[in-house]
Amino acid sequence: MTIGEVFSIILSILFVLNIVFAGIIIFLERRDATSTWAWVMVLFFIPFLGFILYLIFGQNLTRRRLFDWEDIKKIGIEDLIRAQIAALREERFHFIDPSVREHRDLIFMQLVNNDSVLTQENEVDIFIDGGKKFEALMKDIEAAEDHIHFQYYILRDDKLGTRIIKALTKKAEEGVKVRILYDEMGSRSISKKSFRAFHAAGGETSIFFPRRIPFINLRLNYRNHRKIVIIDGKIGYTGGFNVGDEYLGLDPKFGYWRDTHLRMLGDAVKALQTRFILDWNQASPDKRDIHYQEGLFPAVDPHAGNTAVQIVSSGPDSQWEQIKNGYIKMILMAKESVYIQTPYFIPDQSLMDALRIAALSGVDVRIMIPNKPDHPFVYWATYSHIGTILEAGAEVYIYDNGFIHAKTIVVDGKVSSVGTANIDNRSFALNFEVNAFIYHHPFSQRMALIFEEDMKQSTRFTLNNYKKRSLWIRFKEAIAHLLSPIL
Repeated sequence: MTIGEVFSIILSILFVLNIVFAGIIIFLERRDATSTWAWVMVLFFIPFLGFILYLIFGQNLTRRRLFDWEDIKKIGIEDLIRAQIAALREERFHFIDPSVREHRDLIFMQLVNNDSVLTQENEVDIFIDGGKKFEALMKDIEAAEDHIHFQYYILRDDKLGTRIIKALTKKAEEGVKVRILYDEMGSRSISKKSFRAFHAAGGETSIFFPRRIPFINLRLNYRNHRKIVIIDGKIGYTGGFNVGDEYLGLDPKFGYWRDTHLRMLGDAVKALQTRFILDWNQASPDKRDIHYQEGLFPAVDPHAGNTAVQIVSSGPDSQWEQIKNGYIKMILMAKESVYIQTPYFIPDQSLMDALRIAALSGVDVRIMIPNKPDHPFVYWATYSHIGTILEAGAEVYIYDNGFIHAKTIVVDGKVSSVGTANIDNRSFALNFEVNAFIYHHPFSQRMALIFEEDMKQSTRFTLNNYKKRSLWIRFKEAIAHLLSPIL
């Protein structure tokens, strides 16, 4: 057999494999049409590499049960969910704050499809500066008495990361149960030796979706992007800040880091605690699962506050894109304004339609994005979507005071969402995310004021600006836009 014949056979095999995988994508995976066409193009235009890329990035986890906790019935969540659903359906649900009732449909959707219990007595603080957020977190860590659950997508081995790990190690030495969960991809720069003292003190670590073979992670495309901290089951943190010096504004590439994070007291902490336990039990090695004990869900102050909160999580294992659906519902409910801050603006057609309809209906739609990329390809995909929303009458602002990483949406100054999900397909369909949906006028009005203050440090980007972009920028946008469904 000649070299040419061997080469011909290899090409034939690759061609057949491409057809097989294209058939899997189209007929078995049941993806949306845009994602399907993007993967079919990858497979046919780069046959061998496309096959490898599909194995790494193209898996579908929708049908898999990844998260489980046998003790979940012991905390009464299932009974509470059933009770809340029945009360909402029968119009007899007691809203402590009567203004929350106008968001009943959104609350019901999140409850039925995401098991997101509505908690009504919470105190919620907002952090928009990394220094202040981490100082508050350090104080709470130092005051911990029973347990600390610590989960971040990015945990760096730098000055801030070292400081926090030392503080957690000290608490472990004092007898506090400390667990650290981090994502392998996001925290790839941290080494196991960083946890030697922590482990020696009795602390535990787990890695989400670690590689099973050296140098290759076949679940690379599915990352746990959540940021959750629970202190003694009473204090909860979630939002956009990861753990690294750049989040304190110490990276000259980005400058000041503008993000949004929440500190919560009240029953919403129980929902965050449940989310952490589910994630930990999925990732924990040697079956070091967390089992129910009262200390994990202590009684909380019934007068902690009057802020209504739903904790909503989503991921590629979910049937529905929960957080995206929540955003769309909020936007379609808008009567006056929609304010969005996001580092990546790559909405799918459904979310783009919702924003466009709102803008065309006279709703004041404002979107704020960074003036510099942390991921260039995603940055150009963001710009490729800006023109469409500008044409509908929305306003776009480019944040100039450093890098904006906040993931927030505020509607009518009445309802808002803060969390880990960006406006892109990766957050909505591929990453594991968590957001707090907050039904409280004073909180949402404060969020709107924060947005308006950020506008003073931003440049408005108009449709005329967009039309003047160079041919080179247009080319980069076109390529990025074409592949945006699988970015």
